[in-house]
Amino acid sequence: MKRKASGNLYSIPLTLWMSIFFVIPMLIVLSYAFLTKGTYGGVKMIFTLKNFNVFFDPIFLKVLFRTVYISVIVTVFTVALAIPTAYFIARSKYKQEMLILVIIPFWTNFLIRIYAWISILGSNGFLNTILIKLGIIETPLKLLYNTGSVVLITVYTSLPFAILPLYAIIEKFDFALVEAARDLGATNKQAFFKVFLPNIKSGIVTAILFTFIPAMGSYAVPRLVGGTQATMLGNIIAQHLTVTRNWPLASAISAMLILVTSVALLIFMRNEKKSKEASDE
Repeated sequence: MKRKASGNLYSIPLTLWMSIFFVIPMLIVLSYAFLTKGTYGGVKMIFTLKNFNVFFDPIFLKVLFRTVYISVIVTVFTVALAIPTAYFIARSKYKQEMLILVIIPFWTNFLIRIYAWISILGSNGFLNTILIKLGIIETPLKLLYNTGSVVLITVYTSLPFAILPLYAIIEKFDFALVEAARDLGATNKQAFFKVFLPNIKSGIVTAILFTFIPAMGSYAVPRLVGGTQATMLGNIIAQHLTVTRNWPLASAISAMLILVTSVALLIFMRNEKKSKEASDE
């Protein structure tokens, strides 16, 4: 009983932290979604469901589809790059040094990294200047303010979040299993897809969640390098908060994002539970 009581005591700070900085703000956002816009911004304590009419607006649905599309593309490219990178790090004798290289971008401000890409991809940027001097192109390429630039820069910013959980799983993987599969006649491709990937599934799922969920709510990247062609839900929410000052509408859209991310987390937790039960059997 004493041990149980001490365990509950240790959980109090975490419970308070989660309640103050996660549960309460989320409940405020959800409650605002059912209120009426104030005359000069803010909210009026009048219950309404009209904020949810935005989900039937063709323009909003177009932005929603674009957001999901970009997020899926970013997730696919990020995980596809993160798996071989994490594998190489886990198999290298310079693990610590390579992990430091992965973490180094966190030492630089997020906006500075975006502006660095702007200086590289801009019409007068480093890449276009080099291509023109080499005679490969005559006029600058339009590498910014489109969907491609949003995908590229979001993949760059998401890679560390995908590499680290994958590395944690791959580093514990018993590579003797792959060798055993090859000895039994499996090709390198078969050993990779039938032995290696299934055993690092939890790391892949974590990498997908760590990439897809932030991409769905991305604001800075599409705002700075996306232009009108790559407006995403995060930009719509920010516009309603700061320009139109329609907080209830912004809250309704945010509530939808919360619902999507919560469903994704529940699916992840369910799959983890099933995997654990299968491994125990």
